[in-house]
Amino acid sequence: MWLGTLPNLKVLSLRSNQLHGAIRTSRIKNFPELRIIDLSYNAFTENLPTSLFQQLKSMRTIDQTLKEPTYIGDRYYQDSVTLATKGRNLELVQILTVYTAIDLSSNRFEGHIPSIMGDLIALRVLNLSHNRLQGHIPNSLGNLSVVESLDLSFNQLSGVIPQQLAFLTSLAFLNLSNNHLQGCIPQGPQFQTFENNSYEGNNGLRGFPLSEGCGKDRVSETNNTVSSLDDQESTSEFLNDFWNAFLMGYGSVLCIGLSIIYFMISSGNLKWLARIIEELEHRIIMQRRKKHQG
Repeated sequence: MWLGTLPNLKVLSLRSNQLHGAIRTSRIKNFPELRIIDLSYNAFTENLPTSLFQQLKSMRTIDQTLKEPTYIGDRYYQDSVTLATKGRNLELVQILTVYTAIDLSSNRFEGHIPSIMGDLIALRVLNLSHNRLQGHIPNSLGNLSVVESLDLSFNQLSGVIPQQLAFLTSLAFLNLSNNHLQGCIPQGPQFQTFENNSYEGNNGLRGFPLSEGCGKDRVSETNNTVSSLDDQESTSEFLNDFWNAFLMGYGSVLCIGLSIIYFMISSGNLKWLARIIEELEHRIIMQRRKKHQG
């Protein structure tokens, strides 16, 4: 394969062609400079090319020495490329040297997501959506510390969402929709920003931001329900004692009841006062009826 003879290749964009079949990488020896791979909207099949990922040296390290932005190209020529990132197509008129992306979406890839992808720690964008990938989301994706956009939607992935993803502090876009995921959605700073559409189409998922509670949320809901029932029971007992005291004419208890009514008015809780008045009216009417019948 002639691509294996281009050791200085930095950007490989073959999107929206009619390429098909498996990606054979037996002749690919090294891609030390390759930073962007876009093979989306083709008809590639079989497993994801694990041996290709092993050759992507520039994606396996993060250059900590850069103090100012640098771009691919020189003063005579500059690269530009269009990539799908964060749910939309983005045209990069200039490509930062630190920008790394893999887009293999809208193909027919099968099998599992290779755990070795977690070694590509410099990745900013990873899009494997609209394929036929199966199995679990590998925990190793939690190593992608600078990833900003992660799209695994419209596959056949199962199992739980790895808790390790909750520690991806640069993650601004996440789409795991339309898979077979289940269990609790991890909680973390970035996960608090994602909405329902990041998870829709996974009937087994629960937790924030979906409606079903999960873990501590479910315990909290249970405690709130019990507390509400206790409040209702206490309210009922209070009203019953109050009316008995009022109708029997116990002056001291009546003063306490009036003090409580004053407190309710001053605190703005007028619903309780309305209930008391309605109940009082009802009991007075019942007392009058009994007297007339007697």
